[in-house]
Amino acid sequence: MDSVDFSSDAFFHGPILSCIDLKRPTTPSVIVIGGGISGLAAARMLHEANFRVMVLESRDRIGGRIHTDYSFGFPVDMGAAWLHGVCDENPVAPIIRCLGLTLYRTSGDDSVLYDHDLESYMLFDKNGVQVPQNVVTAVEEVFKKILKETDKVRKEHTDDMSVLQAISIVLNNHPDLRLEGLANEVLQWYICRMEAWFAADADMISLRSWDQEHVLSGGHGLMVQGYDPVIKALARNVDIRLNHRVKRIFNGSNKVLVTIENGQNFVADAAIITVPVGVLKANLIEFEPNLPEWKASAIEDLGVGHENKVAMLFTDVFWPNVELLGVVAPSSYDCGYFLNLHKATGQPVLVYMAAGRFAYDLEKLSDQSAKDFAMLQLKKMFPDATEPVQYLFSRWGTDPNSLGCYTYDIVGKPEDLYERLRAPVGNLFFGGEAVSLDEHQGSVHGAYAAGLKAADDCEKHVLKRLGKIEKVRLASFRQQQQQQPLDAVVPLQISRM
Repeated sequence: MDSVDFSSDAFFHGPILSCIDLKRPTTPSVIVIGGGISGLAAARMLHEANFRVMVLESRDRIGGRIHTDYSFGFPVDMGAAWLHGVCDENPVAPIIRCLGLTLYRTSGDDSVLYDHDLESYMLFDKNGVQVPQNVVTAVEEVFKKILKETDKVRKEHTDDMSVLQAISIVLNNHPDLRLEGLANEVLQWYICRMEAWFAADADMISLRSWDQEHVLSGGHGLMVQGYDPVIKALARNVDIRLNHRVKRIFNGSNKVLVTIENGQNFVADAAIITVPVGVLKANLIEFEPNLPEWKASAIEDLGVGHENKVAMLFTDVFWPNVELLGVVAPSSYDCGYFLNLHKATGQPVLVYMAAGRFAYDLEKLSDQSAKDFAMLQLKKMFPDATEPVQYLFSRWGTDPNSLGCYTYDIVGKPEDLYERLRAPVGNLFFGGEAVSLDEHQGSVHGAYAAGLKAADDCEKHVLKRLGKIEKVRLASFRQQQQQQPLDAVVPLQISRM
């Protein structure tokens, strides 16, 4: 990769660019911007296609919104933690197989809680009184009916609206579905869990597309050892530059010039951009020339959801042996839930989960105050709860490297938005979970597949422009997956303790 130290003005005017072109190396080169799973998948594929690849990552670590923390003495995922779709169709599954990683199943197909079943749970009201399980299951049936009726609302209204507005219309049209008291609080908890899936409040989620996602079969599996082994496998032998925050990208006629925060420049034949949409929306990277209006508006018209975790390590397990502990309330904003990692991993850890506006509000607190708030909710359920010996708090919303967790469809989203997001601009190609094919936005496998697609498109573009008709490609992860029957490798290790 060319690392060039010169005035960018000279580059724009052409003389130095001409010199670089005259000295063109025989090996094509690509800069990948962003070291999350999408960027690493793209870099891995191009590296094994004999491209010269460099990954520029603004953080001091790889993984992006996948972050496996080891400060407790064992892995805890503070970002992505599930494999959504434990099946052969999932593009990440073969890597998990080959690495021998284990999964803990938290849900089968079609759970009303998305990534959890109501098989192992306990809910409590604000006074710490356990909600009878028959109430929870009865409200589940009502919630399913409400969601089914929202489809009729969608068909009856030409204009898009929020899911919350549709639910309000349903309840007005069907007074028999209205709930009061404790039952309504349980209904709000179901809405809270729905908001957690999208990382956005129900009044922000598009009715038109909320249920159009292609969810893979096989249910949902928690990564017991965390996602870190997958990230490290993809990164092996790839040239990765940490603490390289990209500030400007010049998209030339046959080269790209990437400038990082300290002024250093890097030149390549093309670039693949996999930074989070939150970063693009904030215009933290300058494009020269500016991105075309059709691309800029696509970025602007996509919502970025937010979710945070407060992970707490305890010396003893004082809670019941269930996967999910929830607090119901009169509004979804005031509801909450804890993931019991002890059930899945054997470690005495509870993870308090917050999504949407509440996740942003939680970030206004200090780490200790966020922990104290989580403990306040926990002590309502278990008054004798001990204080954690260690705790972690994610801050995805204010982290300048992410500015959010993952994308969702806002009300009135243009129908061609994703096509515009995926489309290249000159020598620039785009990856990341937001541009995932087949409606897999917001998932690890969606981001991974989007990275492979961007790399494939970039490779074809560069080779065509360079006039290279024949090429030699080493066997990549993807080719190995296609060539080797899935039943010939180690099966996915998934169980429910």
